[in-house]
Amino acid sequence: MAAPHELRVQAIGRRKTSIARVYLTPGTGKWDVNGRTLGDYFPRPSLVQHIQQPFAATDTLGAFDVMAHVNGGGVAGQAGAMRHAVARALVVADAQHRPKLRTAGLLTRDPRAVERKKPGRPGARKRFQFSKR
Repeated sequence: MAAPHELRVQAIGRRKTSIARVYLTPGTGKWDVNGRTLGDYFPRPSLVQHIQQPFAATDTLGAFDVMAHVNGGGVAGQAGAMRHAVARALVVADAQHRPKLRTAGLLTRDPRAVERKKPGRPGARKRFQFSKR
């Protein structure tokens, strides 16, 4: 059982339509994502590496236990949201991490999202086939 005043940092990250709530506690590098391990929830190694980027940038890989709640979007968006949340949580845990994370571009929320469908068109930019006759 954790001590009541032990450092527990919370942060929220977003990407596309995904939202990730991350809780960091000092530990051995254990991951819990929606009740599953990191490799179990994100089976692609590239996504796992993407999520662990903030820890690699600050040399804190294995220093924190991570508990995360992720919902919305697909696996790539959820991975991006987790990365954003982990980076934000590391800044709250220790403000000295901020310059490293900022130069790596990990604190900036990725603004790209799906463009809305326009009226009179089949998609956002696609047009219906033109017929001369």
